Amino acid sequence: MSGLKSWPEPVVRVQSLSESGMRAIPKRYVKPPSDRPAETENHQHVDIPVIDLQHLFSKDPTLHEQTLALISTACKDWGFFQAVNHGVSHELMERTRQVWRDFFNMPLELKQHYANTPTTYEGYGSRLGVQKGAILDWSDYFFLHYLPVSLRDQSKWPSHPSSSRELLSEYGAEVVKLGGRLLKAMSTNLGLKEEYLQNAFGGEDDIGACLRVNLYPKCPQPDLTLGLSSHSDPGGMTFLLPDHDVAGLQVRKNGKWLTVNPIPNAFIVNVGDQIQVMSNMIYKSVEHRVMVNSEKDRVSLAFFYNPKSDLLIEPAKELVSEERPALYSPMTFDEYRLYIRTKGPCGKAQVESLGSST
Repeated sequence: MSGLKSWPEPVVRVQSLSESGMRAIPKRYVKPPSDRPAETENHQHVDIPVIDLQHLFSKDPTLHEQTLALISTACKDWGFFQAVNHGVSHELMERTRQVWRDFFNMPLELKQHYANTPTTYEGYGSRLGVQKGAILDWSDYFFLHYLPVSLRDQSKWPSHPSSSRELLSEYGAEVVKLGGRLLKAMSTNLGLKEEYLQNAFGGEDDIGACLRVNLYPKCPQPDLTLGLSSHSDPGGMTFLLPDHDVAGLQVRKNGKWLTVNPIPNAFIVNVGDQIQVMSNMIYKSVEHRVMVNSEKDRVSLAFFYNPKSDLLIEPAKELVSEERPALYSPMTFDEYRLYIRTKGPCGKAQVESLGSST
């Protein structure tokens, strides 16, 4: 990540702007008319597929196969689904979400202790991308590494509230376990050996995992900006713990923006670009974005389950044939994610630029 050592302009905390009482947002946050939610006449609330995972490893083969089929259809047709009965404690989910609400409500000078840089993005941040003069999103965030253990630096994790680090460790372990189960299901559905995707990610002990906690403060002009611009996730798979009080996530399907209705205690799971590549586009990552509102702050937790960063990622050879050649050239995840860290969210421009020349 050399060359990305500092932000191109002074960092402004969006939460501070929101709390200042301003009635008009700064021009730096005003999106082009075509990107504004108010200009998207087709967006509507929708229920993306909801999958009950309790039978994923059931001894009943019929229930197991039915669950696999639901996952396969969701990954092919939507790239998104909501997972219920996923095995992660609802109490743990709520306590973890609350501890992050408490963090963002701390005085600014305490949060500034964790201020990040674009070198690794770890810590308390307010922008993605390092292009000077870029139009920014209406959000603050906290980004941290969970796996591999060699990258886990708990000194960069919040020490306040006091339960933060213990909760983060427990929450991360449970979501990683869920990620491994879903990778096995995806491998099976693709006709690969059950362990294929897990091994391609680096093996159970060597995957990459990180957490981005998003704060979307109240906005006086929510029709002019976005909490997070349109993008597909660059990694393998994302587990989003949304704020259930206010809907904000939108997914793009058939050219329309659809607002997701979050189900209490569910994870919103989505396919990332790396699984699109490994599946040779049988599974597809999907553009999504986040709206803001004028009434309430929102907090959500995006847990990214990624390949080991220095492994070459390419389509599975079993999914490549004369009729369906490899659609992507090999690239490491480190190389791949440098794009979004430099340019910020850019729809699906990155994965679509990877077409193989062979």
